[in-house]
Amino acid sequence: MSPALLSAAYVLIYVIPFYLSSATRPSPTLTRDAPLSIRARIRAVTFSTIVCAVLTTYVFYEHNVPAHEIPKLLGLWPVSLFDTAQTMLLVVILFAGPLFEHGIVHGGWKDWVTLRGVYESLCSWIGYRNFIVGPVSEELVWRSFIVPLHVLGNFTGTQIVFLTPLYFGIAHMHHLYEFRITHPEVPLFVAVLRSLFQFTYTSLFGFFATFAYLRTGNIYTCIIAHTFCNWMGLPRFYGRVGVEAGVPIGPPDVDKKDDEQNSAPAYQGEGSLWTVAYYIILVAGATGFYWFLFPLTQSKHTLSVTFD
Repeated sequence: MSPALLSAAYVLIYVIPFYLSSATRPSPTLTRDAPLSIRARIRAVTFSTIVCAVLTTYVFYEHNVPAHEIPKLLGLWPVSLFDTAQTMLLVVILFAGPLFEHGIVHGGWKDWVTLRGVYESLCSWIGYRNFIVGPVSEELVWRSFIVPLHVLGNFTGTQIVFLTPLYFGIAHMHHLYEFRITHPEVPLFVAVLRSLFQFTYTSLFGFFATFAYLRTGNIYTCIIAHTFCNWMGLPRFYGRVGVEAGVPIGPPDVDKKDDEQNSAPAYQGEGSLWTVAYYIILVAGATGFYWFLFPLTQSKHTLSVTFD
């Protein structure tokens, strides 16, 4: 079976179980953020991830991949903390603007130092899904399992980077149906635009995560980066810093609870200097990300692909 067909099958294997049970299927009275639904979906994605792992192992067997090469293809071994630190530094550079806003302008650095926010997040089912189960299962399926299929299929690194994340984006398109069920008052056109926007930023994250995976051969880095992006949300691209809360729209597979969005605090303005500083740092972070993309993902554990 071709890598494309297998990847499409993985999308179905991951998504379809959400609609097989009343506990996981969205309805006007049961949203995806309900604890009952989250627990059931965690069981579903665990099962789906195991099935995809078995299928990937079978492909390795069919291609006569030596046993000692399998952990490397899966990004499980060897583990390089230095590679992870370098790549996460790159991610932090990209998010320099949002980190400045949330940490300095809003004073969030105090919670970061005490790790209070981490504890509070992981004690909720939504936090457990968004910051642990989601990143681990999705990075395993869309990076650790799907990318090696294309490596064995002799795809180039460039093809893998720009092709495989599209499956990642497509897997999130079912949120359009969920959103329509739980928000029937929203016009269809707006809901479609929202879904297309989600497809865009999930694919963009996928491009980077796949690139980092190929360059470092490290799935753990991708999981940590995914968790970090889920925590940060999308950067602010307009508006005054400190005036409105700027609740994140949500990174891959993250939809903030409606009650959290509606009750977000409105911060008092801190003056135009905060806003000027934020956008300067935002642009500087994006520029730094561009310049350091290759240097900070350089590793001796790179997978055997060529970038044309």
